[in-house]
Amino acid sequence: MINLKKKIKNKEVTFGSWMNIGNAYIAEIMVQAGFDWIVIDMEHTAITYEDQQRLIQTIELAGSIPLVRVDSNNEVSIKKALDAGAHGIIVPMINNESDALRAVSYTYYPPRGIRGVGLSRAQKYGFGFDAYKKWLKSECVVIAQIESVKALDELEKILTVEGIDGFIIGPYDLSASIGYPGEYDRKEVADALSKVEAISDRINATKGYHVVNVENNKVENLVRSGYTFIALGVDEIFLGSACRVAIENSKKIGGK
Repeated sequence: MINLKKKIKNKEVTFGSWMNIGNAYIAEIMVQAGFDWIVIDMEHTAITYEDQQRLIQTIELAGSIPLVRVDSNNEVSIKKALDAGAHGIIVPMINNESDALRAVSYTYYPPRGIRGVGLSRAQKYGFGFDAYKKWLKSECVVIAQIESVKALDELEKILTVEGIDGFIIGPYDLSASIGYPGEYDRKEVADALSKVEAISDRINATKGYHVVNVENNKVENLVRSGYTFIALGVDEIFLGSACRVAIENSKKIGGK
């Protein structure tokens, strides 16, 4: 299994994907497809904490890196995700340095952070706590989600917080914060992205982006622009798109 934190630090391109459906079969299918990491979305889905742990187990045992997009920058949510065995977290709506500092503090044990100590799956149910402490320092990933114009003026401060490994753009929310929800190809949104890129390139931060509807030219342009932490699609869109293609093609044949 790859050391994702090291790859992020070294600006090596990795491709992950996103899970909105809390089903272990789907998780295993996605890992077998070859994604480097899979994000379990706890913010906008009906996935429960019990589902979260089962999905983490499945993704990890199938050979990929399980990450969790927590529901908010919340101490308990972050602690539960990491105790369940997530290799890292994506924290939504990081808008300023204070938000970034809180996310890092919720991730790490004292003295670096304020995370409470539990003995769960990550710590081998009490039989691997010392090993987990070492792993936490060297491999746990914290990604700030940049999805609001409010974050742009604070971006350099956010990305230079020790413990923030990189960021990922949430295109729908970023476009919404500008006043054009879902219209992320508009000039206004492109200008905001250009600002993000200029700042992050100046401070050599790791850039990430979620390509919700996968288009090869979009992915190619991102890689050329220096994005290295790239999420491709969402399980429900992969499924829905395949269903639509199948039925549309079949109806064309049936109508002849």
